[in-house]
Amino acid sequence: MTTFEWESTDIPAMQTHMICVLGAGNFGSCLADHLADSAHEVFLWGRDKEVIDSLNATHRNPKYLKDHVFPSNLKAIGPEPPSAELLRAVEVILFAIPTQGLRQTLTELRPRLDENNLPLLIFVNKGIERGTNALTLEIIADTCGPAVAKVATFISGPSFAKEIVQRQPTSVTVCSLSKEHALKASKVFHQPWFRCYTGDDPIGVELSGALKNVYAIATGMVAGLGFDSNARAACMTRSLAEMTKIGRAYGASPLTFLTLAGVGDLFLTCSSSASRNYTVGYRLGKGEKLDYILETLGSVAEGVSTTEGCKAIVDELGVKASIATGVYQILFQGANVTEVAKQLLMQPAGAELDLPQVGEPAKRLMRKLGLEESFYE
Repeated sequence: MTTFEWESTDIPAMQTHMICVLGAGNFGSCLADHLADSAHEVFLWGRDKEVIDSLNATHRNPKYLKDHVFPSNLKAIGPEPPSAELLRAVEVILFAIPTQGLRQTLTELRPRLDENNLPLLIFVNKGIERGTNALTLEIIADTCGPAVAKVATFISGPSFAKEIVQRQPTSVTVCSLSKEHALKASKVFHQPWFRCYTGDDPIGVELSGALKNVYAIATGMVAGLGFDSNARAACMTRSLAEMTKIGRAYGASPLTFLTLAGVGDLFLTCSSSASRNYTVGYRLGKGEKLDYILETLGSVAEGVSTTEGCKAIVDELGVKASIATGVYQILFQGANVTEVAKQLLMQPAGAELDLPQVGEPAKRLMRKLGLEESFYE
């Protein structure tokens, strides 16, 4: 393994903050580690008392990143929700909890926040909410109001937790409807080994982060069926085209899908056995049953639940998304992996690029936020 030995003189001086990280899972733990390692004062909240006690006593997480020693300036808290006193004292709150539980968490935390002095809110979850098909931006608007949603910040990109805690070079997209808040968030995280690039298309970033997990399942199936490099490269590239088409029809910028949050995260997730979603697809391709795979996976593969939301969005938009539809048929309709693969390969030749007109969902969300619809034109 190649790593740099960073000297203290290599690290630029930066403003430090008091930060609360919500979620002590794999990604929340690694980001809390990075922030503490960057000299911030970090409180990591989790629901598991064993994890909390271990982090405070031994600076180790017994369930995630087990071999890593966390910084001493990281304090674990919980399992009770963070107090109003703490939430009003911190300058940054980082949400690293699954999308399916975000609405409830925000509803519970909102009364504890100081409306006149809101901390910087950063979200790293990826997915589409079941039942509503809402992206995180809309969940924030529903629970905290348009004013909060307009300044919420999102971080996404090719970022495996294990490599982040090893200080291996990682680059991410930091995005918000407010360029000022995107820049603030990037300054909180930016280091030579964790580079941040800002953007202003949170809808595109969110769709990229959610949909790439669906396509990672598809690419895993290709590998599980025994196909080699040509087929895997084709699946990833056609997945990128399909993601871009869905995103454009939703209202996102097609350029967002060429960023770290788009093609960067897609290629990482689709090309590594360390990806949980890729692993689900691979095992399905090998003939294992979905229920057994999920029982034995050991962590959440958000691509499975996201596939339901993706299918609903595709149906609403009226766009053709053959790969995503095929994944849905396999996961939720009992379709055979081999038969779906054959059906995809037997489709007639067609145009490689097919971008529809900007769709209604993004405009509808802008209206909810009190912004001009033209923001997403």
